[in-house]
Amino acid sequence: MRIGTILTAAALLLGASVSPALADSSPSPSASGDSAAPTSAGTSFRTATEIEQGQQATASASTGDYLYWSFPADAGQRPTVKATVKLPSASQSGTQTWQLDVYDGLRRRQACQYGTQTRTAAQGASSVNLSCTLRTVRAWSEQWSDDPLPGTYYVRLTAVGLGAADLGMPVSAELQVESKEIGGSAAVDGSLAQPLVPGIATTTSQQQSPESDAAVLSSLKPDDGWASGWWSDRWVWTAVGGILAALAGIGGYALTRGSGRPYRVPPGA
Repeated sequence: MRIGTILTAAALLLGASVSPALADSSPSPSASGDSAAPTSAGTSFRTATEIEQGQQATASASTGDYLYWSFPADAGQRPTVKATVKLPSASQSGTQTWQLDVYDGLRRRQACQYGTQTRTAAQGASSVNLSCTLRTVRAWSEQWSDDPLPGTYYVRLTAVGLGAADLGMPVSAELQVESKEIGGSAAVDGSLAQPLVPGIATTTSQQQSPESDAAVLSSLKPDDGWASGWWSDRWVWTAVGGILAALAGIGGYALTRGSGRPYRVPPGA
């Protein structure tokens, strides 16, 4: 086998493996426009308004209220939550401090990898922007760890620093969640038996016993189903690495085996 043929085959394999990797790194598509985006927010974890990733939810409230939304996130995704609060023009006490918190399905507060989740708006400001990019959602984790896991995530938006004169002033909020697919670099050897979704045990029981009439607390899930991240480009790179190692072995053998002619003893030796 010629060395040029080996190198060509290796280049083709690398090109084929890079394509799915680049596709995994692109942001997840927005939700379809068939369902209208929510125009209200819940006031607690149990009444959190469900939103799809890519939707822009809105809500009208009063300063001092707690606003709650929930969204699904699967393994391999890195969600980013963005919120905009439009403030009243007649602020009485000056500055206002708003905070955006994200909790997982176990209601554990998740740290932001980057972003500004607490921001103070100066007196006279018309709006304040907040954001929180979570760590990559893992398919499995140790029980003692607080790593983000697949399931429902809750967003809480509220004012944490507010003068008494500004309590009850009307405000409006906009919220949007988008995710970036990280791919095989975040893959782990394990998976949860069930995603951390409220009511998932009840749903499983209903599938086993259809006659039972129990409420489902959460109805949203990723478009391609839960645990959709079991396949990643890590498998592609592993296969490509094995093929390249085999080609390198064949090439090394072709270079070192010589011309193939039998060794002859010179006359008179």
